[in-house]
Amino acid sequence: MRIRPAALAELPLLQDIERAAGEPFRGLGMAVIADDEPPALDLLERYHRLGHAWVSADAADRPVAYLISDTVDGAAHIEQVSVHPAAARRGLGSALIDHLAACAAADGLTALTLTTFAEVPWNAPYYTRLGFRSLTDAELTEGLREIRRAEARHGLDHWPRVCMRRELAGSPPPSRTAGAAPPF
Repeated sequence: MRIRPAALAELPLLQDIERAAGEPFRGLGMAVIADDEPPALDLLERYHRLGHAWVSADAADRPVAYLISDTVDGAAHIEQVSVHPAAARRGLGSALIDHLAACAAADGLTALTLTTFAEVPWNAPYYTRLGFRSLTDAELTEGLREIRRAEARHGLDHWPRVCMRRELAGSPPPSRTAGAAPPF
């Protein structure tokens, strides 16, 4: 598998990956999440245009996993990382996250952040194994607070959610007063 920028023509495939990756939530009684629509093509096109959409491609160079990111409060924020279930358990998600970490460090960002479900085994517990830690409410930056408000409006708070952070090597401690920055 290789990681590369997503091609514009592949964006509908990212939606297919997202739909397939959502199906396991159904088995946890989270059918609303399984049925949630993937990011719209215009949003994926924005990530593509900014250079913030990467895929893990199989031997035929077809995407089987993807990651999209923003910059929030001096950190690379993982907006979405999804792996097609047929390609799961091969380290593709962690490889995409490590790729983002390298890009973020090269851009002078301090950390990776994300929001996720606290009790879903392939969510918060997985990210903890990858070096992320849960943030307390007092540690949330204004940008992360706004993301959480948007998630609550979308109905995601029906299940426990958490903000997580992974420091990048050599980065200073997080600032709690920084505002959201535009995407890098």
